[in-house]
Amino acid sequence: MTGSVLAVHRSSSHSFSKFAEDGITLVEGLGVEGDAHAGATVKHRSRVKRDPLAPNLRQVHLLQSELFDALLEEGHAVFPGDLGENVTTRGVDLLSLPAGTVLRLGAQAEVELTGLRNPCSQIDRFQPGLTAKVLDRDANGALVRKAGVMAVVRRGGEVRAGDAVVVQLPQLPHHALQPV
Repeated sequence: MTGSVLAVHRSSSHSFSKFAEDGITLVEGLGVEGDAHAGATVKHRSRVKRDPLAPNLRQVHLLQSELFDALLEEGHAVFPGDLGENVTTRGVDLLSLPAGTVLRLGAQAEVELTGLRNPCSQIDRFQPGLTAKVLDRDANGALVRKAGVMAVVRRGGEVRAGDAVVVQLPQLPHHALQPV
């Protein structure tokens, strides 16, 4: 399974949205160079309050651009970087991938999927009613989170719009992504 990088983003502040860049540099074990969420231990403020020494399983936030297409049909104009993702992809169903999947981004960088982004109240502050649109229920009534996936950097490198995204599934048995 392959797709592409549509856009890349970062922000040195803990702002909700991130800024478009020509390229970002992923640093092994840390995240996106110059991004407020980079580090070996948690950087998201809500998680720092709980346990500042916990490992950072949210070094890189990836979101599939197909979500923006669906949101636009629902009356929400949302664009790459608006929801705080570092990497916006096209052509890979990120939400269906199992935990431990490795994505090669561009020529060198590799990230390992750790879990799902759990939508927070900031999404409704960005656009009222948007949180409900990034949540759904499956046929069994289980909650489906659509606000992207989180990853750690296994191998550093530069990532740019237009780069390939190559999916490497983990060994069986596969385990569904859970919120991190």
